[in-house]
Amino acid sequence: MARGGEAVVALGPRVAVWGALVAVYRAQLSRARVARIPLLFVATFQSVGIMVLMRGVVDGGGEEARAVVAGSAVLVVAFVALNLLAQYFGHLRAAGGLDHYATLPVPGAAVALGTAAAYASFTVPGVLVVAFVGALLYQLPLGGLWVALAVVPLVGAALAGLGAALGLLAPRAELATLCGQLGMSAALLLGVLPESRLPELARWLRELLPSSYGVDALAVALDPRPDWGSVVANLTVCAVVGAVALALATWAYRRAAVR
Repeated sequence: MARGGEAVVALGPRVAVWGALVAVYRAQLSRARVARIPLLFVATFQSVGIMVLMRGVVDGGGEEARAVVAGSAVLVVAFVALNLLAQYFGHLRAAGGLDHYATLPVPGAAVALGTAAAYASFTVPGVLVVAFVGALLYQLPLGGLWVALAVVPLVGAALAGLGAALGLLAPRAELATLCGQLGMSAALLLGVLPESRLPELARWLRELLPSSYGVDALAVALDPRPDWGSVVANLTVCAVVGAVALALATWAYRRAAVR
């Protein structure tokens, strides 16, 4: 067909959102396995080291011990899903990598969600190792460790969505890295330290941190007599915040891609 003397080339149909999301997820997960395994080891080793240090001031078997173990486990998610994803999208935007995705028949939502899901799921081994080692170190029951399998995707969605949004909205790659580091530091200070030992202002800030609800859910599950209603309530909050964070990441991607 010709229009105004110029040939019009018909582009191929766009891939369905679900199919594109799965393709992006697999590609990013494969990339993460190659490039991010050393960083996952560092994140896991870091969290185990924090638990060992805290063991000198926190007794085993109590509420504070559960908070330390749960916070250290979730910190692995913050390191990878929040910190590294903010850096990845920040550098991708700065290097013009978003232009590559824009030329593909892939919806923007699939790129943002698939990448976030890959980074979040990549943290599962580290979280399980930290939770298991922590339970042994602080003499906690192992029966509730399975809750970590629910905490990882829900907290991972919230932190990965937040990390992606920070990386895409930051005007410079250096600022994206800084934001990711600050976010991980907040997860460390407000998530690992027992809430009872935080000052009042820090407790209010902790309520605004999405990962704190995952920490609370896992901490309650490690109790010898867990309050499953509290676990479900905290996981529900994580799910709601995760949905909002992923929607924000999708919007940020579309905003950055058109510039």
